[in-house]
Amino acid sequence: MTASADALSFASVAELGALLRSGDVNAVALAELALARLNTVGRGLNAVVTLTPDTALAQAARADAELRAGIDRGPLHGIPYGAKDLLAARGYPTSWGAAPFRNQVFDRDAAVVERMAAAGAVLTGKLAMVELAGGFGYEQPDAAFTGPGRNAWDRERWAGGSSSGSGAAVGAGCVPLAIGSETWGSIVVPAAFNGVTGFRPTYGLVSRRGAMALSWTMDKIGPLAHTAVDCQIALAAIAGPDREDVSTLGRPPFQPDTRRSGFRFARMASVESGTEPHVAAHFDEALQVFREIGSIDEVTLPDLPFDAAATIVLSAEAAAAFEEFVGTEEADGLTAVENRVGLIDALAIPATDYLRALRVRRKAMQAMDALLQGFDALLAPGYLTVASGIGERFGEEQNDVESRTIGGAANLCGLPGLTLPAGPGRDGLPTAVGLTGRVDADAAVLAAGAAFQERTSWHRQFPPVKFHEESADTSRREPK
Repeated sequence: MTASADALSFASVAELGALLRSGDVNAVALAELALARLNTVGRGLNAVVTLTPDTALAQAARADAELRAGIDRGPLHGIPYGAKDLLAARGYPTSWGAAPFRNQVFDRDAAVVERMAAAGAVLTGKLAMVELAGGFGYEQPDAAFTGPGRNAWDRERWAGGSSSGSGAAVGAGCVPLAIGSETWGSIVVPAAFNGVTGFRPTYGLVSRRGAMALSWTMDKIGPLAHTAVDCQIALAAIAGPDREDVSTLGRPPFQPDTRRSGFRFARMASVESGTEPHVAAHFDEALQVFREIGSIDEVTLPDLPFDAAATIVLSAEAAAAFEEFVGTEEADGLTAVENRVGLIDALAIPATDYLRALRVRRKAMQAMDALLQGFDALLAPGYLTVASGIGERFGEEQNDVESRTIGGAANLCGLPGLTLPAGPGRDGLPTAVGLTGRVDADAAVLAAGAAFQERTSWHRQFPPVKFHEESADTSRREPK
């Protein structure tokens, strides 16, 4: 390798692709670097469940051989990545972040893992997550058998959930790309807290076959990386119909948007209420950049019970998905005490409440589509605070933050969302700006994010984590 290990660790997918094709680095060397860094830095952040060295080195050797033979599978060819541990990888444990499932193994890759392999990407590890994707009502960060997800910028801060390992692993330079999932905040929050770029696709754009089901009508799978361009590259590889996931059928194919100006943005009128001062200041700075690439109009979110409806839908569907597990002795093996009794009350949600929530969703989708008609994206702070302490309980303040963001509306309605780094806030921790688009406006949202990052450098600011600075604590909750 002609570049230093630290430089390669924080290089973007596009940059690594150029180095691979120039011969300045090879895929096996990148895989070995990612495996080593995941095993040290990643484990020190509780970001890793299982390394996949056999698969990684075999895929990397194949990628090198193909590139030497003139076979190029595209921009992910030879690029190492990590997968959230709710995605099945054949022959490896898929724990769903939960001790009772730590030894479950599937005999088929998830659709996303298959598509990443077809694109030439190299799977280097299964990344930690909040147990059962947070659907059992966890109230504090220590809710995974691998330990609480630690922030890439400060080990004493939370990495966010539920894609905690995906956010921290990219943020700390363990892998340039990770695949996470979101039902409500699980991609965008870890991206915001760890200073990386995260993308939540339109519901149904990416197949969920082989992924743990939490909420059949709200689960979405998407990438976390250093840049919006990298997220676009990953999305192009994993998007598309799958007859084994009917939510993907009939969705128009993803086609990248090459615009870098001429956008039209909306801005929520009151979203900054209660936002931390540094977060608000960086959001205002971000708005100035967005004005350079488009116009901004102020809008008001429709007066609908988005969060209440999303809560009912998620709770009822999660209870149905885990009906045979909820309240059993097996559930007593969950790490967070509150999760051991989680969803018991959701089993008693009346069908009338669930159906009423679905009727609210239909109105909400119509209202949000009308609100965003003519706009490429709605702008808001990516999160209203910086990362919380690793030992802090969430409490009412955390719930209040959620109620004042667009997350409930966006996830209820299946809208695409992009989180971008926006500069340091309190204690030097990352802040973020968020973009939300209409259904199937994924390409426009990513194009706007790429244009923003061409004019800013926050996505090029990395935590001071060197290759050998962290050592793994393999004694605590390490998978067998």
